[in-house]
Amino acid sequence: MKLNDYADDIQLFSAFSKAERDVVDPLQQAINVIAADPMSASFVTRYPVPHAVKEKRGWLQAALTVRSPGQLPPELVLCVDSILQKEQVEKTVTDASTLERLTGGYPAASKISIWNGDITRLKIDAVTNAANAQMLGCFQPFHSCIDNAINCAAGPQLREDCNQLMQLQGSDETTGSAKITRAYNLPSKFVLHTVGPIIQHGAVPSPRQIDELASCYDACLSLAAEAGAQSVAVCGISTGVFGYPAEKAANVALQAVANWFLVNPDKLDHLVFNTFGDNATEIYHRAIGEWQHGAI
Repeated sequence: MKLNDYADDIQLFSAFSKAERDVVDPLQQAINVIAADPMSASFVTRYPVPHAVKEKRGWLQAALTVRSPGQLPPELVLCVDSILQKEQVEKTVTDASTLERLTGGYPAASKISIWNGDITRLKIDAVTNAANAQMLGCFQPFHSCIDNAINCAAGPQLREDCNQLMQLQGSDETTGSAKITRAYNLPSKFVLHTVGPIIQHGAVPSPRQIDELASCYDACLSLAAEAGAQSVAVCGISTGVFGYPAEKAANVALQAVANWFLVNPDKLDHLVFNTFGDNATEIYHRAIGEWQHGAI
C-alpha cells in the first residue's frame, strides 16, 4: 500500500495541535473515562484504580497499553494529550539540528549524526519505530521495547492510525516495508513504522534476512522523503527482541543508508543513527571508523 493510498484517511498532513482546552486534573479525568470505557472493562475489573498519584499514572499507561484500538473516547484523548504535553515540557528534548555531524569517508558523512539518547525526546521531522507485523504497538505494559516507548509517548491516536492502516491494507505488514503516521505528542512530526526480520538468538542472519533489514532502512528513508521530511532518526531495527546481532545489524544499516544517499543525494538533509545505549553507540562509531563500501 502506497502513501497516497492512506495519507488522507489518517490526515497525515494535518497539523497536530496541542490540547484545545485546559483540563482540570487530566489524570483523574482520564482514569474516570477509562473506568467507564467498555473497551477497558476487563482491565479495570482485574486491576482496580490505585490511590497513590504516582501509581495512578502507571495504571493509566498500562490501561492504554493493553487497550485494543477502536471506539476511543474523545475526552480520553483530550486528557491524555494534556498529560503527555505537560510531561514533554518537563523532559529534556534534544534538537537534532544541534547534533554533531560525521566527518571522514562515509558517504554523506556531513548529513549523518550518531546520537545516544531517547528517541521520544528528539526534535526531528521523523523517527523510526521498530514495529511488529500487526503494526498495533506493544500490548505488554512497561515493556522496554521501542514500539512501546513510542506509542506511550505519542498517545493512543498512534495505535488508532496504525489500526486504520491495517484495516485499509487488509493484511499484516510485510517485512522490510514501511508506513508513516503523525507523531502526535512526540517532539517529532512523523513516525515511520517498519517491520524487521526476526532472527533466532545466536543464529547467523541469512542473505534474505540481510536484504530484509536493508530494505527497512531504504523504505523508511524513501517514505520520509516522499512525505516531505528533511530529517530522520533511525533506530537499531531488529536488534531488540527480534534478535538480530547488533554489530551485524549496524553494518547492514550503514551500508543501506550509504546506498540510499548515493542514489538520493539531495532528498534528506540530516539522518541520525539513534543508538540508545553505550554498547550500541560504540558499535556504530567503530563500524564507521572501519567502514568500507560493500562490506557487511
